Amino acid sequence: MPHLSDALALARWLTQNPADAEDVVQEACLRAYRSIDTYAGGNSRAWLLTIVRNTAFSWFQKNRQRDTVSIETLQPKDQTFLEIGGNWTHNDSATPEAALIEKADAAQLQVAISSLPVEFRETLVLRDIQGLEYREVAQIVGAPIGTVMSRLSRARRHLALALGKP
Repeated sequence: MPHLSDALALARWLTQNPADAEDVVQEACLRAYRSIDTYAGGNSRAWLLTIVRNTAFSWFQKNRQRDTVSIETLQPKDQTFLEIGGNWTHNDSATPEAALIEKADAAQLQVAISSLPVEFRETLVLRDIQGLEYREVAQIVGAPIGTVMSRLSRARRHLALALGKP
């Protein structure tokens, strides 16, 4: 599946847990495989991400209560990972100081995005991180384009305030 990495990225943002995201993507892939004969053509990426989104919300209802997890309850290696920015990408910063600032900025942005309500977070991730067009985001989340634009605007405003950039 050419869009598997995008599906996993969306699931990670929605579930906020790598293991849960893998479960969601696995279930979504099974659903996609079972319903491939109903695929009417068009944007296969948007089709798969719609299935991932719907699977994530179904998974939430079955497997997760809306509890907050404290960082103190994480294993030490996970705490350290979050404290240094929680970013799996390679860092090519010119200096150690720049690398540290970049990690701090990335961690602050990740925390700010994670604190958004799920409707805003999913819209922001699909549009600004996944790079989907407004109509594709609207199709995935099942909302009118105007609603998507409003959610995106509000999400960006919340991020700017959280990051201290009004």
